[in-house]
Amino acid sequence: MNTIDKFNEHVMGTYGRYSLVMDSGSGETATDDNGKKYIDFGSGIGTNSLGYCNDDWADAVCEQVRKIQHTSNYYYTKVQADFAEKLTEAAGMEKVFFGNSGAEANECAIKIARKYSFDKYGKGRHNIITLVNSFHGRTITTLSATGQDVFHNYFFPFTEGFIFVKANDIDDLRAKLDDTVCAVMFEHIQGEGGVNALDQAFVDAIYELTAAKDVLTIADEVQTGIGRTGKFLAGDNFGHKPDIVTLAKGIAGGLPMGACLTGKKCAGVLTSGTHGSTFGGNPVCCAGGLEVLRKAADPAFLAEVTKKGEYFRKKLSEIPEVSGVSGIGLMIGISLKTKDAKEVAKSALDNGLLVLTAKDKVRLLPPLTITYDEIDAGMKILADILK
Repeated sequence: MNTIDKFNEHVMGTYGRYSLVMDSGSGETATDDNGKKYIDFGSGIGTNSLGYCNDDWADAVCEQVRKIQHTSNYYYTKVQADFAEKLTEAAGMEKVFFGNSGAEANECAIKIARKYSFDKYGKGRHNIITLVNSFHGRTITTLSATGQDVFHNYFFPFTEGFIFVKANDIDDLRAKLDDTVCAVMFEHIQGEGGVNALDQAFVDAIYELTAAKDVLTIADEVQTGIGRTGKFLAGDNFGHKPDIVTLAKGIAGGLPMGACLTGKKCAGVLTSGTHGSTFGGNPVCCAGGLEVLRKAADPAFLAEVTKKGEYFRKKLSEIPEVSGVSGIGLMIGISLKTKDAKEVAKSALDNGLLVLTAKDKVRLLPPLTITYDEIDAGMKILADILK
C-alpha cells in the first residue's frame, strides 16, 4: 500500500490534500518521495519561517532534545525563561503564556479579556467585537469568534459573546462598541480572509474608541507576526501597541508553539489555576523559537524581508494576468483577472512550485530567508502559468 492510500485509510479526511508526499527539505526547497524538488512559496502556511532544516535551528533543536525534551509546567526551565525574555522584549510586551497553536493563543486572549473585565466591572461585560471576514481558529470558541458565516455550521451550539463589525467601517464599530463589550479582536491583515490589510484610519479608530471605554485591544498576529510583514509585529506598521498579542505559525520555525502576550494592564489577570497547557512552553519548541528570534528580531533581517516583499511586488506587476497585489512584506495576496486561484496552485505544484490560496487569491507566504535567486526561479514558474 502506498503512502497516500495508507494515510487516507487511517487519517481523518479533514483537509483537501494535494497528491504530494513530502519527504525532505533543505533551505527553501522541499523534496517529495520521488525526488522531485519544489520551491516553497508557502512555508507550511507561514510556519517554516527559516525554511527547511536551517542548520542553526536544527542544531539548537537537536541539542535541546538530547538534554531534556519535556517537563511539567510545575517546574522551571532555562530555555523557556530565555525564550520568554527575548520574545516579550522583541514584541514590546510584559508577560507571555505559551500554548501549542494559534487557536490556543486566541482562546487565552479571550479568557484574559473576559476575566479582566469581570475582575474590574463584574458580569455582563463579556462581549468581544471581531471583524467580518476574520479567522481566529478552529476550536468551538475561536470558530465563534471568526467573522465568516461559512464556519458557523454543524457544531451547534456555538459560544456566545461575539459581535461582528465590518472591517474598515468606523461607524459600524462605534455603533456596536457598547457597555457590554470587553475587547476588540482583529487581524491587521486578514490572512485567510483574502490577505486584506486594515485601513490606517480604522486601526486608529479601534485604539481611540477602546481607550475611552477601557475596552481591551487584541491583535491576532498568528499569521502576521514574527517578521512576516517586515516588522516584528504587523501592528508595528500601524503605530499602535495592543493590550494583548497572539502569535503562532512562524514563532518556532516549524515546531508547534503558540503564545499570548500582554502589556502591563493585563499582565496579572491570569493567576494560578485559571489557565494552563501540558505542552505549552515545551523546551524543544522554545529552543527552536530562540533560534528564530535570533534572526527574525534583528532589524537588518527585517529590513531584508521588506526589500524581498518589494521585489516580489515588482515581479508581480510585470505579469498581465495579475490585477492587484495585497498584503505587506512577505505576506502577499495576488488577484487574478481570468484564472482560478485553486487551479493556479495546482498547476504550480505540478511545475515544482508550492503556493497557497486565500478566497479567490493566490497567496504567498515564503520563508523569510528566501533568496532572490529562489524568488526569480519561483516567479518564472508562476509567470509561465499565468500567461
